[in-house]
Amino acid sequence: MLHASEARQIESGSIAPVRTDWTREQIDALYALPFADLIFRAQSIHRSNFDPNHIETASLLSIKTGGCPEDCGYCSQSAHYDTGLKPTRLMEEADVVAAARRARDAGATRFCMAAAWRNPKDRDLEKVSDMVSSVKGLGIETCVTLGMLTPAQATRLAEAGLDFYNHNVDTSPEFYDKIITTRTLQDRIDTLKHVREAGIKVCCGGIIGMGERVDDRLGMLLLLANLPSHPESVPINLWNEVEGVPVNDTAERPDPIALVRLIAVARILMPKSVVRLSAGRQYMTDELQALCFLAGANSIFIGDVLLTTKNPQRDRDQKLFERLGITSRLVQTQP
Repeated sequence: MLHASEARQIESGSIAPVRTDWTREQIDALYALPFADLIFRAQSIHRSNFDPNHIETASLLSIKTGGCPEDCGYCSQSAHYDTGLKPTRLMEEADVVAAARRARDAGATRFCMAAAWRNPKDRDLEKVSDMVSSVKGLGIETCVTLGMLTPAQATRLAEAGLDFYNHNVDTSPEFYDKIITTRTLQDRIDTLKHVREAGIKVCCGGIIGMGERVDDRLGMLLLLANLPSHPESVPINLWNEVEGVPVNDTAERPDPIALVRLIAVARILMPKSVVRLSAGRQYMTDELQALCFLAGANSIFIGDVLLTTKNPQRDRDQKLFERLGITSRLVQTQP
């Protein structure tokens, strides 16, 4: 279970400590708590670190889509599978900056650029770095996801003014090689280390509903919570159905209460991280999303499309926020 001092802090409403020494037994015990006790504990920690009635809203712009050489068994952008997706080239800087300007004018404070690469070539990284610098010049935060990075590449992005780098671990160490064979989990952890050492903030989470067990979902949280520093942002993705990928054969939509429990455990383990409901929200009812917010989720992706898959429409999100008395601010936008 939790350290006695931490339990007392939660009961008194004070801030729980940030830990990176969680054991699997402690995490299992948290997940197994009676639902009301788990939600109370997570909500108490959430209120100690965040406004409980505020949700951060975000969206993505794909600056290079499809043709990725990785064999991630869940991904529509992998060149290994026939998903009907047509690859595109890297967007021109002027078009990206124009999109970022529209985002800023619409109230955005962060703009994220995603490219489907195993790892960027240096010539492509230079182009993305120029995009980052130009977007940064508009007065908004920058975020990219480009695959694996070398230390020199992470430093180059930091020099360009990059604020956040997204690089998910995807799943538990035990389940990882069942969905990906072209790069190891250690490859991903090495990239996170390079990003941290370059002074860039980390966005790192995973995907559930690919046929993994609850044990694997908790193993993923254990991995994230025991990194040397917690990710500033932890996206939890429900696998989006994609035609032609292997995960179709094993995928199973998570039980709604199991998802809420997972969100609550993530909030307890990483008290200062933003926990984001990412892909797959179109499968979630308003009631399920409300429970996730109560459990400590405080960010969502918005927009009709999330890279290449569907996402709830913005007016639905706004209506839900109004019903719940939640405020939001746009922190990324997609044209």
